[in-house]
Parts: sequence; structure tokens; C-alpha cells
Amino acid sequence: MAVKPVRQSQRFELAMMVPALILLALISLVPFFTIIYMSLSKVSLIGGLSFKFIGLGNWRHLFTDPDIGASWLRTVVYFVATVGLEMLLGTLIALLVHRLIVARNIVLSLLLIPMFIAPVIVGLLGRFMFDPSFGLYSWLLSSSGLYTGNVMGSVGPAMVAVIGLDVWEWTPLVMLVVLAGLTAVPTDILEAADVDGATYWRKLRHIILPAITPILLVALLIRSMDALRFFAIIFITTNGGPADSTKIIPIRLYDIAFRFFGLGYASAVGLTMLVVSILIATAFVRVLERWETV
Repeated sequence: MAVKPVRQSQRFELAMMVPALILLALISLVPFFTIIYMSLSKVSLIGGLSFKFIGLGNWRHLFTDPDIGASWLRTVVYFVATVGLEMLLGTLIALLVHRLIVARNIVLSLLLIPMFIAPVIVGLLGRFMFDPSFGLYSWLLSSSGLYTGNVMGSVGPAMVAVIGLDVWEWTPLVMLVVLAGLTAVPTDILEAADVDGATYWRKLRHIILPAITPILLVALLIRSMDALRFFAIIFITTNGGPADSTKIIPIRLYDIAFRFFGLGYASAVGLTMLVVSILIATAFVRVLERWETV
């Protein structure tokens, strides 16, 4: 007798959700299919917005464009460097903070400050600190003899600088996620290991790291998705220069769309970024599911 009222309640709830679901579908699906159509068209802004269907022309250009290939190569280098350093440093700092007994909250608050700064502000800070005339970082590099030139104006150092700025800003996020995972490590197992005389390094290898591996995969997924669409810091500091040495694929996409107004071609580039992001996310989710099963 109680089944009917429950079903009626569920139908009422679904009916109340329908307007919101329709609105959400319109907001997400209409732009998505518009971008797909734009990728198959030549978009003109002269005399108003117009679309001329050209089939796979933009896609043929995409897979034969050497500039896009070079940008993807820089993106891979940037992706591996930033995400790798952030995972390594974030995990190490989290392990150190977790062992603190005195002033842990103060240290944690100070370490989290970079994460709450807007990327645009980080870019402006980096541009100021690396300025060859009065920048603190440039002065320190010059005084120590490590580098005496213009950091943001040189091909190699510019990429190292923007990688360093990204690592400085987002390492605290990885640290925070890993620190949350460390609190879930079973204390009774650690105490038993202490009784057996296990060193910290053995506990770290055989107990702590296996226990936080799913958390590490989640942190890796979060940073990977963000690193693929990284834009603000490079745009503010180098704008892809010098000599396109920091022009990763999001910066190239911006130039195609808003400097050269190739909106159709930019749509194809954007869709490839979406596909790559989905593939990476799917791979991480599958690895996480297999780990949880094991």
C-alpha cells in the first residue's frame, strides 16, 4: 500500500526537475553542437556572423599544420613538467606537514596562500619579479651567476619560469588533497609497524603510499585537467613568446580565434583539446577503478 505514494512522490520530484534539466541541456548542448558545426564551416565576421559549410577542410588543416604540432609538443613538455613537479613536491610537503606537531595549522595556512591567488595576479607577479631591470628573481639569478639575461625574453628560461610559476601556485592544492588522504591511513597498522621496529621509510613504502594511492590518482586527475587548459599565467607573462617557445595549445587556440579570427579552425582545435581531456580523464578513472578493485 505504501508503494503508490512513493512512486507519486518520485514523479513529482522528476516533474519539478524537468525545467532545470531542459535549461541545463540548452546551456551545454546548444553551444557544443554549434562548435561542431563551426568546425565544419568557414566563419566570417564581415557584415555580420555567417557560416559557409566547407566539410572537413578545417580538420585537414589541423592535422597538417606544423604550428599546431609544435604547440602540442610544448603542451606535453609543459604538462609533464608541471604536473610531475606538483605531484612530487605536493606529496613531500604533505608528508612533512603531517608529521608536524607544533604550529601545524599556521604552517598549513601559509603554504595554502598561493592557491588562493588568481592566476592573472600570479602572472603579473611573475612578470614583475622576472623583470630584467628591477625584478627580484632576475637580481637573485644575476647575483648568483645562474643567469644574467632576460628570463622572460629568452627561449629556454621563459618556459622554465612559467612552469615554476604554475608549480608555485598549484602545489598547495596537491598538498591539501594528499594531506586529507594521510589522515585516513589506519593508525593501528602504523602502530603495529612501530612495535615491529619498522623504519619510517619502510612504513612509507609498504603502508602509507599504498593507502594514499587512490588519493594521489584523484589529485593527478584534477591537476591534469587543469594543466591542459592552462592559459592565464603564460598569457600575462610571455603571451606565447619569445619565438613561440611558450605557445602551448590554449595560447595557440586564443591566437587563432581572437587575433586572426579563424573561428572555424579554432573550433576544430578546441574540440581536439576536449577529446584529449576526455581520454586522459577516462584513463585515470579506469586506473582508479582497477586499483580500488585490487
